[in-house]
Amino acid sequence: MYEMYDLCMRHVNCRVRIHTCCGCFEGVIESVDRNNVYLRTSGGVRTSAWFGFGPRNDILTLSLFTLLAIALI
Repeated sequence: MYEMYDLCMRHVNCRVRIHTCCGCFEGVIESVDRNNVYLRTSGGVRTSAWFGFGPRNDILTLSLFTLLAIALI
């Protein structure tokens, strides 16, 4: 988990694709704390999770425990 925390901290304000146990999410990392990463999404964001997002910008909270990989896009 500490590796994911450090990785997220290095990429605050960067556009990323985050793979979790629940799906794949794209957006900009807004902030990170010891348990969560906060991802700003937009209406054009593609996800492969079981839920979707509205047309406005939203902040999605993802647990650091569920993160599998992060890619810069």
